[in-house]
Amino acid sequence: MSENHTEPAPTSGDWRERLRRSKYGSGLVLALTLALVLGGAWLLGRPSGEDEPEQAALNGATAVTLEGDQSGSAPEVGQPAPGFTATTLDGKQVSLAELKGQPVWLNFGATWCTACRAEAPDIEAAWKKHQADDVMVLSIFINEDRATIQGYTSRLGLTVPMISDPETTIASRYRSLGIPSHFFIDRDGILRKSHMGALNAEQMDENLALIKG
Repeated sequence: MSENHTEPAPTSGDWRERLRRSKYGSGLVLALTLALVLGGAWLLGRPSGEDEPEQAALNGATAVTLEGDQSGSAPEVGQPAPGFTATTLDGKQVSLAELKGQPVWLNFGATWCTACRAEAPDIEAAWKKHQADDVMVLSIFINEDRATIQGYTSRLGLTVPMISDPETTIASRYRSLGIPSHFFIDRDGILRKSHMGALNAEQMDENLALIKG
């Protein structure tokens, strides 16, 4: 006499067996597998915390937040550069309007900005090289106080006129959304070139030649 063997029913906790027996089980397994694969790919492709500033970079510049008034017109090449008045670290008042007749190079940066530190010696060299042509170079530091900037310039031995822009008042007028950024203004006060990102020594000379006339 043969024995009839009946396969025991899965226990209530054996969810995998119930899923396998379900007519929807295969589809659910495929859907879960696809979700896991896509999720893993997203995690692998997502930048880590250390890479996020680089993702925000603009043409090699680091994106910054501007807190000043941006209601006026944005600077436009071929048009008068936005005016401003400020005081340099050595106590001299400068006004863009009063600098009319001189070629003016504005560069925006910060002491913590790696690219800004890298190009600082070339800016200093260009400043000394073109001083005889009456070129005015102004390095404007955003979101930093005078003491921080003075310590930085002393360590690097910089003599370029420096301006503290702690509330990004000037940077906002120039829409300097990333640092370093550069603005070259001719003797008539007309913006002739703007560049976001670091410049090398050759590029600095080329842009200064453009505004010296």
